[in-house]
Amino acid sequence: MTTTALQEPVRENPTGAPTARKLRRRTGRAHRALLPYLLLLPALLLELLVHLVPMVIGVMMSFKELVQIYIRDWSSAPWAGLGNYRMSVDFDAPVGAALLHSFLVTVGFTLLSVALCWLIGTAAALFLQDSFRGRGLLRALFLVPYALPVYAAVITWVFMFQHDNGLVNHVLHDQLHLTGKPAFWLIGDNSFYALLTVSVWKGWPFAFLVVTAGLQNIPGELYEAAALDGAGMWQRIARITLPSLRPVNQVLILVLFLWTFNDFNTPYVLFGRAAPDAADLVSVHIYQASFVTWNFGTGSAMSVLLLLFLLVVTGAYLLVTSRGRRGADA
Repeated sequence: MTTTALQEPVRENPTGAPTARKLRRRTGRAHRALLPYLLLLPALLLELLVHLVPMVIGVMMSFKELVQIYIRDWSSAPWAGLGNYRMSVDFDAPVGAALLHSFLVTVGFTLLSVALCWLIGTAAALFLQDSFRGRGLLRALFLVPYALPVYAAVITWVFMFQHDNGLVNHVLHDQLHLTGKPAFWLIGDNSFYALLTVSVWKGWPFAFLVVTAGLQNIPGELYEAAALDGAGMWQRIARITLPSLRPVNQVLILVLFLWTFNDFNTPYVLFGRAAPDAADLVSVHIYQASFVTWNFGTGSAMSVLLLLFLLVVTGAYLLVTSRGRRGADA
């Protein structure tokens, strides 16, 4: 006689406790969810060490009378409160007047540099948008100023701007006869134009690179349809290219503004520790206030004021551009 064994059905856990398989699944999901944060942890710790910790120390230093005699133990410097900030914004006093002059020079220099970098970079990107023989070589040549190390590039311009044997005076005065006599480019009022030239030469390839990447996302069918409708080159640029590049240009202009306003390497290598009044940027001015006059308390206060100014400008710019983007989408 054959008997068939009946298998008992699997019953649920009467106590409602999770089974081992469910626990393993939950643990695996938790590990996968935590893995990205664990991978980011070294970068976050390095960011705290490199940026945030010195920033906090700089803010603390701005509230102290930190001069040369307290350098070895800056924590023992007398407490100044808001004295350094009042001195920096007192535009009737020499320190405040010099900072205001440097700020105005930096604003004018930044606006001109950003505008020229964007204009030249956009024009170059539009010129190289269509395929032709030698386009790859021109793209590589256009990116050379951006790829060169800052010190090597700027020190080359220093030799070119020399009064007696510089290439700039040789071309402008000796060959083209555009000036009555060789100009001094690294001192006096001409130093502003020399700094602007180097900044634009060094910065426009970045604008060219970003705009070139943005042009790749514009469908070619739009240009073909516009050409069939009789739109000329300038109409296609105004009606298709620039509106399509608006999100790219918004980020590009902000990045160029922040980089140019904070630029220290270019004026320092071009002019040295003491920049002329016409090219006295805020970054070099703060350096002089801190490491030349050894008044680190005032220099730290100026740095904090500069940080607050850039935060306000960045916030206002992002607010205006986001509203404009929402209005355009509506």
